[in-house]
Amino acid sequence: MRYFARFSPFRAIQDLRIFLSQRQSYELVFLFLSIVVTTLLIAGFIHDSHEERVYKREITYFQSWPLTRTDEEIRAQQKIDLPKELARKAEAERRAKERQEQFKRYDDALKKWGL
Repeated sequence: MRYFARFSPFRAIQDLRIFLSQRQSYELVFLFLSIVVTTLLIAGFIHDSHEERVYKREITYFQSWPLTRTDEEIRAQQKIDLPKELARKAEAERRAKERQEQFKRYDDALKKWGL
């Protein structure tokens, strides 16, 4: 505990005042400018990092089927749902291919610039 007895905030402030009084005026200006620029950068990053999340309700509906339905009813419903499912998969595949072509164009442009 005796180790911390030598530390005093008043002595620290006095040492800082003595140190700053021995500096040239341009050194103090640059010290102040560096503190201001650093503070602005950190404050900018903190301000930019805060983003409110948009609440998006995602509701998923399921069909309710009776326990007594037969295999024929299941197959009939699958035949009805099959074209919808295939169309959905084809649309997703088309969008993925389109996105891949966009990245390919960007990559080719970057290669043209030597990047």
